[in-house]
Amino acid sequence: MADRPIGLKVLLRQRHLQGHRAFCKEYDKLAKQLDAELVGSWPSKAQFYRWLSRDLRGLPYADHCRVLEAMFPGWTAEQLFQEHTGGIEFVPEPPTATAARAPNSSATTERGIADVTAVFPSRPAFTHELPPHKLFDNAERISMVGLSLNLLCQSYPDKSLLDLLETGTVVECLFLDPNGHHIREREREEGHPEGVLSTLTALNIQTLHRLHGKLSPGAQPNLRIRTYDEVVRFNITVIDDATCVVQPYLPDARGVESPTIVAEKQTGTPGLFETFTQVFESLWTRGEEITA
Repeated sequence: MADRPIGLKVLLRQRHLQGHRAFCKEYDKLAKQLDAELVGSWPSKAQFYRWLSRDLRGLPYADHCRVLEAMFPGWTAEQLFQEHTGGIEFVPEPPTATAARAPNSSATTERGIADVTAVFPSRPAFTHELPPHKLFDNAERISMVGLSLNLLCQSYPDKSLLDLLETGTVVECLFLDPNGHHIREREREEGHPEGVLSTLTALNIQTLHRLHGKLSPGAQPNLRIRTYDEVVRFNITVIDDATCVVQPYLPDARGVESPTIVAEKQTGTPGLFETFTQVFESLWTRGEEITA
């Protein structure tokens, strides 16, 4: 199995098609042009993510390869499933046949550590390159833990979030308890007057409660809200069990000043993705569910 992302994963990320639902829409569009009988023949969700993690022997079925090659002109199926040596945000040009036969070229220089694919010096630098719509549009699962979760609650449109929830996206939000001990400690650490962070956090929770009330009964369980009252160490966002965004909370500094790390799930090599998704799961399990 590959330690680095394959070309297909990088190209899908470029086009914001890394979610299964978005990929299937694009697949059907190309399949219709090739052969109407191929419409609806896209891979299952589990199979799709096995493709992206290269958890398969050989190549997909011939019809899948036909559609993929139509989706990415200039690429053969073999090239799409080869390791990509750059970061996940680097967009490669279609390789030549010679380049495809030369895996030991100087282009194989190591450009990442474990599964880290990008590092930004601050939250604004991160959101400039990866604004919320790039992260969340077409996502099928969004899991977040931190303090006030402004990336979702303040920076992502309500309508977009409602649309996601109504079409089946599961959103898990774990807030630092606005009435707890540790949010007051964080206010003192950042030098805020008492109540600044707790008020903002309570407002964001109320925003999600308001959106919950607008959802259809079938979609309401897709929005899950909990709180925790522990030392706030990281802001963690996990998207589709594929991408993890991590920001540490620094002493004497606001969250916007924190460096931001992006990790992409890889197979075969332990990395930060697994570490921080486990942190989220542990905190989520201990969190207290709150309802509207």
